Amino acid sequence: MLAFETDCHIFDGCGFPAPGLHSFVFKPLFSIGGYDFNKPMLLALLGSIAIIGFFWVAFGKAKVVPGKLQMVGEAGYDFVRRGIVYEALGKKEGDKYVPFMVSLFFFVWIMNLWSIIPVAQFPVTSIIAFPAGLALIVYVLWMYLTFKKHGFTGGLKNITGYDKSLGGILPMVVVLEFFSNVLVRPFTHAVRLFANMFAGHLLIVMFTIASWYLLNGIGIAYAGVSFVMTILMTAFELFIQAVQAYVFVLLACNYVQGALAEHH
Repeated sequence: MLAFETDCHIFDGCGFPAPGLHSFVFKPLFSIGGYDFNKPMLLALLGSIAIIGFFWVAFGKAKVVPGKLQMVGEAGYDFVRRGIVYEALGKKEGDKYVPFMVSLFFFVWIMNLWSIIPVAQFPVTSIIAFPAGLALIVYVLWMYLTFKKHGFTGGLKNITGYDKSLGGILPMVVVLEFFSNVLVRPFTHAVRLFANMFAGHLLIVMFTIASWYLLNGIGIAYAGVSFVMTILMTAFELFIQAVQAYVFVLLACNYVQGALAEHH
């Protein structure tokens, strides 16, 4: 809900129209074969097109002396490649995963960035289905690489932390490691991104609506404070959006690194 969609103001005898779960529920724009297509889906589609279009234009006709767009594209690509992938996996192992990690980083970042873009004003990743879907892709890749690298028995040892030298506590370690790796890791991978974007958007919406709600009588003074908080929260959200994209991809790289590591 946008602030100006309500006529409610302080001292008008109406309560504060606080944001809540209803702020994350959207009516379908249209339906196809019983499947509803709503605003978050539209933003995800537009974001994907924007990312593909940008890199297509930036690198479609790459030059030795890059233009401005190519320089921006190269800077973003190189940041993920050197700053995340190479740091976690090394150059030799990391090169083959760079395209996937670059795609993952910019997709998550753009989905987050929709939160502060006028008209859109909604982070797609605050809908749990999107982070969960991305985490599932990383999880499948992680499991595939684990068993491909180590075989079935070696893969089980890898994800359960099996080590004979642990002695009597080995069964407890195996159960805990299995539970942590197979169930907790993908859950926390998705929830970390979702929770941060959900909370950030809720705060921005709350201060935005509060600015409008207080815009009446003596409340105007408080409305100004609330509006300043809206600006500050939006600026802070810009930082968090980039950090969460970075963390999501860094964890994905760490999972791949763990899958490829030799088990001892």
